[in-house]
Amino acid sequence: MKQQRYDVVIVGGGAAGLSGALALGRARRSVLVIDAGEPRNAPASHVHNYLGRESTPPGELLAIGRGEAAGYGAEIVEGRVASAERLPESGDGEQGFRVVTEDGRSVEARRLLVTTGLVDELPPVPGLAERWGREVLHCPYCHGHEVADRPIGVLATGPLAVHQALMWRQWSDDVTLFLHTGPEPTEEEYEQLAARDVAVVDGEVTGLEVADDRFTGVTLASGRVVPREALVVQARFTARSAVLESLGLKPVAQEMGGTVVGSYIPTDPTGATEVPGVWAAGNVTRLTEQVIGAAAAGLMAGGAVNGDLITEDTRLAVAARRA
Repeated sequence: MKQQRYDVVIVGGGAAGLSGALALGRARRSVLVIDAGEPRNAPASHVHNYLGRESTPPGELLAIGRGEAAGYGAEIVEGRVASAERLPESGDGEQGFRVVTEDGRSVEARRLLVTTGLVDELPPVPGLAERWGREVLHCPYCHGHEVADRPIGVLATGPLAVHQALMWRQWSDDVTLFLHTGPEPTEEEYEQLAARDVAVVDGEVTGLEVADDRFTGVTLASGRVVPREALVVQARFTARSAVLESLGLKPVAQEMGGTVVGSYIPTDPTGATEVPGVWAAGNVTRLTEQVIGAAAAGLMAGGAVNGDLITEDTRLAVAARRA
């Protein structure tokens, strides 16, 4: 860290954080990005639906973003932020925060932008984590095209499984719904599945079959192996909200179709939280945002932060003029 106080400290250096840093750097603000180096999409081979960067490897996209942000003066350092706290207002009423990393470093900022993302919590089936982002998937818009026309399985762990199976049927005519620990489909759902030629298999899935470092099927509790080349799961999306919680913010449950699918930190459309001077962007506040959406949210938040600083700069200048 080259200085002790910045206009803005950004916690998290993914698409949202770097986009915010780029906007703020171009606005001639002093910016520090502190990144723990744990991008959510690291297991994936490519980023999709990012206009102009389609099929770019995630690490390459981050490297490009770091270079662009640094080109406008943003400082980017590795580290894990442990907590943040509001500083007492100065005599002229200027806001400020102290950010502390796990290794004991501290830095001050006039404003904070938190872009720490989320953690995908997978169902407890042996082998899922090792294949996550490769053949174990959750988002058809992220990975559907890459497994099109292949045998796809859908692992039911909640009431959204039928919806998932019908959605993935758009990419393949060979889709099997494994009921696993999910609820029994209703008569109407069974009819929908049958109408779309989605097979339904009873029994709990106990493991994955892998050959030559490729997923080849699932093993049921009965011992039966069902060949598949991709497996869709419903991960729980849990916001990495510890830094925001240290400032008094609380995550709330995110529901989809009446089912809780994760937790997030609420913000207004610009990313402003309930704590004045603190913004959030990306998956920490919008769980279903893809990479391009997270980048857009970071830009929106960066612009809002700069606008807020302009308001404070003007107030301080007027007070100084009157003194």
